[in-house]
Amino acid sequence: MNAQKQAHAWLLLLPALALLVAFTHYPAVATLIDSFMSTPKPHRASVFVGLDNYAAMVDDPIFWQALRNNLWFALATIPLSVGLALAMALWVNGKIAGRSFLRLAYFTPTVLPMIAVANIWLFFYTPTYGLLEQLGAALGLPSRNWLGDPSTALAAITVVAVWKEAGFFMIFYLAALQGINPSLREAAAIEGAGRWFFFRRVTWPLLMPTTIFVGVNATINAFRMVDHVFVMTKGGPDNATALLLYHLYEVGFKFWDTGYAAAITVVLLVLLASVALLQFFVLDRRTHYQ
Repeated sequence: MNAQKQAHAWLLLLPALALLVAFTHYPAVATLIDSFMSTPKPHRASVFVGLDNYAAMVDDPIFWQALRNNLWFALATIPLSVGLALAMALWVNGKIAGRSFLRLAYFTPTVLPMIAVANIWLFFYTPTYGLLEQLGAALGLPSRNWLGDPSTALAAITVVAVWKEAGFFMIFYLAALQGINPSLREAAAIEGAGRWFFFRRVTWPLLMPTTIFVGVNATINAFRMVDHVFVMTKGGPDNATALLLYHLYEVGFKFWDTGYAAAITVVLLVLLASVALLQFFVLDRRTHYQ
């Protein structure tokens, strides 16, 4: 009887396992194999080249610049989007006038496609005619090309990503806040605990599972969000906004160097797998789950 139940369980899992293998594990293994092969040509099949693609990657200055850009992009977007999401959730979780409208306003950027968001911010950043330029002119500030200046272009697209992500993460924090037992606040108030003490000693520890979940998603998004780069800068000026995934796209589909693109993909997969391992084996063990 137990064997029959196990067989039924495996049969129920079989479609999901088949999809997982076909669309996740097989492409990952195939990409790893391709990273050790040359790029096939019309009259020349791919051949084993060992670590040549990885050697080319090490010697490629654009790859290192894209990696640095992506790390700075991640270091900025992750804490800013998570912190802003928490602040917005705390704000709209309270009893304030227009709470439903505020929740809708904060969440609206999330439902917009990234292409639409990028076009909205292009209007903000447009030299001479953009909204920021109009406000700057009214305040007597000098004109600035935010997307055309290498010193400000990466920061400009970082702001777009934070604006898009924060509302989405706010929903998770808001759900977690509403799941906290109100009796805890009442007991803390009886004991004379202030708002900051209650947040630091009660609310924040209870929000840690949500924070880990949101932080991991923010990290993954920091390495996979390139839609706004396509629309706003195309990696420029002078590769100042070239992120790792955008560089991968250019190598694989613009220059059709599939072997080198596979090597970059492997590096990207290793980075994201490291984040997952950190969550499962380090952060989860130090987090209290109710």
